Amino acid sequence: MAETTVKSSKKKQRRSVPSGQYHIQATFNNTIVTFTDKNGNALAASSAGANGFRGSKKGTAYAAQIASEKVAEIAKSQFGLKTADVFVSGVGLGREAAIRVLSGFDISIDSIKDVTGVPHGGVRPRGARRA
Repeated sequence: MAETTVKSSKKKQRRSVPSGQYHIQATFNNTIVTFTDKNGNALAASSAGANGFRGSKKGTAYAAQIASEKVAEIAKSQFGLKTADVFVSGVGLGREAAIRVLSGFDISIDSIKDVTGVPHGGVRPRGARRA
C-alpha cells in the first residue's frame, strides 16, 4: 500500500506594508540601507558594496544614493510602501543622500531620528607617569 502525499501549491501572497521603517547605517567605509515593517522585521536591504562599489568608493554619498534607490524601488513595487520613519545611524557621508532618495519615489517621511550610539564613560585612562 503506497501512500501518496499531495502537496498543495499555494501562491505566495504579496505582503502589503503601507508604512514601514528605513534604517540607514552610514559609516566612513560603507552605507547599509534596510527597509523593515513597523515591528523591525527586515523586508529589503542593500549596501554600497552590494551595488558594485569597492574600496574607498563605498563610503561616498553617491554609493549611498544608489543603495537607497535599490531598496526604495523594492519597497515601493513589492510592498506598496507609502510612508516611512527614518532611523539614521553613523557619521558617514551617505546620511543625507540616502534620505533624499525617498522623496524621488513619492515615499513620505513621517519622522527622522538619529540613533547613533554615543559613548558614556569612554575608554580607560592612561596610567600615571612613573618617575
